Amino acid sequence: MSSLDAGDKIDRRLSTDAPRYGDEKSGATTANDSLGTGSLKDARDVEGQMEVVEGNNTGGWYEKYHVKHIVRGVMLCLWTGWWIASLVLHRHNKNWVIPFLLWLAIFIRIVTFYIPARLVMVPLRFVWKQTGVRIMHMVPEKWRIPGGTFVVVATYMIGTFVTEETKSNTRADRAISCLGLAIFVFVLWLTSRDRKAIKWHTVIVGMLMQFIIALFVLRTTAGYDIFNFISELARELLGFAKDGVAFLTNSETAALGMFFFSVLPAIVFFVALVQLLYYYKILHWFVSKFAQFFFWTMKVSGAEAVVAAASPFIGQGESAMLIKPFVPHLTMAELHQVMCSGFATIAGSVLVAYLSMNISPQALISSCVMSIPASLAVSKLRYPETEEPLTSGQVTVPNDDTEEAANGLHAFANGTWLGLKIAAMIMGTQMCIIAFIALIDALLTWWGNYLNISEGLTLEFILGYLLYPVSFLIGVSRTGDDIYRVAQLIGLKLIANEFVAYSALSGNPLYANLTKRSRLIATYALCGFANIGSLGTQIGVLQQVAPGRGGDVSRVAISALLSGALSTLTSAAVAGMIIVSDEI
Repeated sequence: MSSLDAGDKIDRRLSTDAPRYGDEKSGATTANDSLGTGSLKDARDVEGQMEVVEGNNTGGWYEKYHVKHIVRGVMLCLWTGWWIASLVLHRHNKNWVIPFLLWLAIFIRIVTFYIPARLVMVPLRFVWKQTGVRIMHMVPEKWRIPGGTFVVVATYMIGTFVTEETKSNTRADRAISCLGLAIFVFVLWLTSRDRKAIKWHTVIVGMLMQFIIALFVLRTTAGYDIFNFISELARELLGFAKDGVAFLTNSETAALGMFFFSVLPAIVFFVALVQLLYYYKILHWFVSKFAQFFFWTMKVSGAEAVVAAASPFIGQGESAMLIKPFVPHLTMAELHQVMCSGFATIAGSVLVAYLSMNISPQALISSCVMSIPASLAVSKLRYPETEEPLTSGQVTVPNDDTEEAANGLHAFANGTWLGLKIAAMIMGTQMCIIAFIALIDALLTWWGNYLNISEGLTLEFILGYLLYPVSFLIGVSRTGDDIYRVAQLIGLKLIANEFVAYSALSGNPLYANLTKRSRLIATYALCGFANIGSLGTQIGVLQQVAPGRGGDVSRVAISALLSGALSTLTSAAVAGMIIVSDEI
């Protein structure tokens, strides 16, 4: 069946089994269409102006006099001139990769306003069918999965062991991380809900992508420069938020570095900025392209691709809201994947908070990107698809018109209010969790005193020993008590949350002597929402969106939580295999 037929089939199913979310509101992409090409009535340009409504010739001056074309042309000329000037003036003393990529992204976006992406994709698809597909068909079907597995394993082995070892990053350390990754995959396969239904293409491609992203960031200068540029932009957000705090209080208060005056304002500002970007379809466009890429390469359903691609940008609850019309009709495996993607990464709203704790920004950002293919691979290994997904032939990012902002200012104000609620929730949650852990530690210490436990019986003490094998398998340095300390952090993250664990990593004297390798691996291992508190959050969001699926959500919740935690640990193991330099 052709991709076009698959899209027609899905349209018919939507009309009979679900509320119809047609092209005018969903911006669907099938095999022959570009992503997000909704009707003119619902589309909004990046300049924030509405397109002319179909059949309406009385549009405003912006549409009537085609000012939008002039604006786009001026923007293109401005950015092109800036890029050429920067290349001429700073070709020796500044990095040229970042300006070029920025100009290229803007150039492609403006050009695609007038030239459909299909004009480029159709020839590329033809070339791929005449080359890659023919080569694949030359390989007998029974040898394709084993052959792909061999290629992935060979890539891992070469990428892990070919580089020279350093004093703190020996090949023995990398071998332990490699063994740990193999054990994690074996455990997922052993506990799989249906081992015969595992789609190995998704697993193999996901693991390969995860490794390539890590290689790009940790081994190449270009990768490091790109992610360093992104992290520097994120760091500057903290400075902008401090300006706002200084206006409300004074510059001395803004410079205190206290959680209330440094972390929470940055979260509020970032959430407001995200809402503004989403209103102008900029973030929507990026999420759509990410989703389309993973949809085609990993052969997952459109709903799964959208949620996995959006989770690192907007968080676990908000990413599920992107596919709200389809949540009532998701298969059990899709529900598992939606929850797993949320547990496997952190959101941009809290990313800026961790940057203020002196946590490696490159590790945080690369871990978020690695979590996209990793969560898809892990979830499909643990809970394979055995049904027919409703969005198996298309990628769809429906527009939510329930709280549509009137303009950019309205969207920014809505984002500010949402940011205040998120910041208040984080503040209250951290206060209550830390107090509750202190209560449990006090009770355990009192109980342990009667057993003459001199160190003090605490949650960290217990979890440090329970998770010692996990810490060892991800490749933590065997110097001193690093393995035990990182195990404590992993346990703290699972019981409390990653915020508490990162706070301990950056500020608790117990972890001050961790080696740079151990600290970096711990950063990857903690970078996810897989904790008991987030479990309640995800169940609540999905039950609110689809009340009739509450029982199904609860059935897959624990499995998704553990799968999300394992997905994060696989990223930590991959990082342990690739680390060469101590500086990142």
